[in-house]
Amino acid sequence: MPRPRYAQISLDATPYYHCVSRCVRRAFLCGTDTHTGQNYEHRRQWIEDKLLDLADIFALDVCAYAIMSNHYHVVLHIDKEQADNWDHKEVIDRWHRLFSGNLLSQRFVRGESLSKTELKLLDQTVVIWRERLNDISWFMRVLNESIARDANAEDRCTGRFWEGRFKTQALLDEAALAACMAYVDLNPIRARMAETPETSDHTSIKQRISKALQVSEPDHSRQQASGLMPFVGYPRENMPKGLPFRLTDYLELVDWSGRILHEDKKGAIPQQAPPVLQRLNIEPEQWLYLTKNFESPFKNMAGTVFKLKQACVALGYVRTPGLRACKQFFP
Repeated sequence: MPRPRYAQISLDATPYYHCVSRCVRRAFLCGTDTHTGQNYEHRRQWIEDKLLDLADIFALDVCAYAIMSNHYHVVLHIDKEQADNWDHKEVIDRWHRLFSGNLLSQRFVRGESLSKTELKLLDQTVVIWRERLNDISWFMRVLNESIARDANAEDRCTGRFWEGRFKTQALLDEAALAACMAYVDLNPIRARMAETPETSDHTSIKQRISKALQVSEPDHSRQQASGLMPFVGYPRENMPKGLPFRLTDYLELVDWSGRILHEDKKGAIPQQAPPVLQRLNIEPEQWLYLTKNFESPFKNMAGTVFKLKQACVALGYVRTPGLRACKQFFP
């Protein structure tokens, strides 16, 4: 039986989560329907635009994404500190970018005076909205509902467009985060939709590579794609907010992994593996498997055994799901 969402997401365990949402119909989400010949390729841009737009409203960061023919992947980072630092007006303004709000919030924005009772009611509402703007389920709900409405209108039909639940995996440490991001970014290459990461349309890796080709002066550093969570280097004191890797190391890792996926001999491993794999303590053979099958070996959580047990305590699990896989792939 699937666990409720609150039993799968805990900031005490990790702020990073991999989400997958799949189309429930035979008809394609994107691409060309081989049965009818109708092309839905433009819907990829719908999702990409909406995904990045919502990330600018919610207290969530997009780490990686890939939009496929009948599903999409996104790796999200929950930024609770950002949401906690918003004042009432910031919360209301952001909520109004999604919904119309209520009568009290509309009067507040217009600058009308409110009574003490009305202000107290508005404060209670703001607490709820702040929590929702920091919630993955609400993020996915707003994203999927808007795409479903547009797709139904285009298809001139009604009913479900997405499966009832989106899949969630908690990424408990750096190794799991890197492996999952690479797995997401390499989706089009595995599906033979693209030959190289830089030609993978509607993916985060294409955005990152396109921006990285531009060099900033005077330090000649690589520029980072706007709208995506930046890479800020390896963990250290006074570390700024961002992904705990160097951009160049991650791009090298994805490029190396993509070349493996296109080897004529399935599973062939080049001798010169990127050094970042040594830092993450992952063997090249294990990395290859993860970049092809990250969703398969793990249930709701991925990371070292130590991190997995910590997460299970935080979530109140009696058993430890996925223990064998975590022990095998993240020693």
